[in-house]
Amino acid sequence: MWDIKDKTFLITGGASGLGAQYAKTFLQLGAKKVAILDVAESVGVSFVTLLNETYPGKAVFIKCDVSNEDDIKSAFHKALKDFQRLDVIINNAGIMSDSPDLWRKSCEVSWQGLVSFTMKGVESMRTDEGGAGGTIINIASTAAIFKLPTMPVYCGSKMAVLHFSQSLAEPPFFERTGVRILTMCPGPTDTPLLHNLLDRAFDKKFAEEFYAATQPNTQKVESAVNAVVKMYKEGDCGSIWLSAKNKPAQDITDTFKNIFNDLAKLIL
Repeated sequence: MWDIKDKTFLITGGASGLGAQYAKTFLQLGAKKVAILDVAESVGVSFVTLLNETYPGKAVFIKCDVSNEDDIKSAFHKALKDFQRLDVIINNAGIMSDSPDLWRKSCEVSWQGLVSFTMKGVESMRTDEGGAGGTIINIASTAAIFKLPTMPVYCGSKMAVLHFSQSLAEPPFFERTGVRILTMCPGPTDTPLLHNLLDRAFDKKFAEEFYAATQPNTQKVESAVNAVVKMYKEGDCGSIWLSAKNKPAQDITDTFKNIFNDLAKLIL
């Protein structure tokens, strides 16, 4: 069982939606400090002000465009300097859009930014190079599991997150570094990410059908957050978890391992 008390957290996309609720919940559970990273400065500053009213001095806001490598470097080093160490990184920032003008940005935020923060986190945390160990939580999606013609780019970026995390966490990574890599696949959740989805779909012919299918299965934010807390406390390095339809979090690691092991037999 991994403890939350007195741990320092960095959360990307933390000013609203799931990211904001992660911050509130981990502070409630005893986190030492939380760095909220987001491109929405006014929203982030207001949110951190509210957090500090309840948890004085425990929350900081750092403006960061996760698609910009210079911003990532600056924000990461500021958080590290302010907190002295980072125990947990939650790569939560994401854009759900396959529209012609936003699909590249979506990949840069949901995929490339996540990779950059993960690499920097590993470098600062790894025990074999003087770090104290830690946990990196990468938020994928059930879009990594399903094939959705309305959002093929988004599905691809989330599958990339899942496979990147699995590949990085392959033994003996944890034994060597003391860094635990966890992946969460939340299903449709009642956050602004789902708003105006029809305008952001690649194939609008399927968009209405997709939207109608997801609405009955949309889970509450609290369910998605509780799933991440459970994963943090119980998850092994390299584990993949599912959070959907307001059901308890499920560890689905073995299912994926069996799939990849079967495919490997065709190659090796």
